[in-house]
Amino acid sequence: MISIIGAGRVGSAVGFLAASTALDDIVLVNSTKNKAIGEALDITNAIPEGSPISVIGTDEFELIRDSKVVIISASKGKITTNRTDLLAANVPLAREIAQKIRKYNDNAKIVIVTNPLDIVTYTVLKETGFQRESVIGMGSSLDSSRFRYLLTKSLGANQSKIDGIVMGEHGDSMVPIFSNAKYDKKPVLNRLDQNEIARIREELRNYWKLLKTFKEASVFGAAKNAFDIAKAIVRDEQLQIPASVLLEGEYGLSDVCLGVPVTIGKSGVAKIDKLDLDWTELKSLNDSAEIIRNNIIKIKN
Repeated sequence: MISIIGAGRVGSAVGFLAASTALDDIVLVNSTKNKAIGEALDITNAIPEGSPISVIGTDEFELIRDSKVVIISASKGKITTNRTDLLAANVPLAREIAQKIRKYNDNAKIVIVTNPLDIVTYTVLKETGFQRESVIGMGSSLDSSRFRYLLTKSLGANQSKIDGIVMGEHGDSMVPIFSNAKYDKKPVLNRLDQNEIARIREELRNYWKLLKTFKEASVFGAAKNAFDIAKAIVRDEQLQIPASVLLEGEYGLSDVCLGVPVTIGKSGVAKIDKLDLDWTELKSLNDSAEIIRNNIIKIKN
């Protein structure tokens, strides 16, 4: 079973992806029960013929009891300047949800979609008391999808031939790893000058603003990346992506959640993968971690 906390646009889109692929039974939990019921009624019609799975809409957290994965996409407020605009509203919400998950299902793997993502991931981890392998923020995976898209545009390339990841905060200090990015297995740095690199970095960090010009926020990209993590856990696939997890010395960082390369499987984070960074990227990653830490201090105070 998969439970999705928050039956808004992203949560419902995750539910649709899970139902249409017959991944597992789905419970949609929402503070407004009728919203959850309505989305469940709609998503049910996407279940493939012959599939035994079910979709339930509810406001009762007790129903998450048997879930292998719990996805948190509930959110309050709107982003105007950056994702930390949601700090005051979403951190208390995350604490409340985490307490209920701990009460009803202390074996679940948790996938975080709610912003500010790294801080919410840290909050949920500390509030539940779960092992760090069990709480995963999906933000850097989404950022990496955007990075590959921007590289594709700049290089006039086929996106299937682009490799590239983003580390650090799911926010203004995210760190696209140009030193490791490749087009057709060759370094993209061979084809980009410093002005192009700076432009891509800026476009990546402001991608959400471009989206907001045309629609309110990301829905399908966020949903697909969260779904991929849930699928890897449910089906025990070895998924290699960047995701926000608690670091305990990796990359020289501790007691902070931020995006790093990981391998996902049925146990959640199977391992944190080591990627060689150049000195500027490592410094940027440290700077990004410091920004997240400063925001964690704010919520503690």
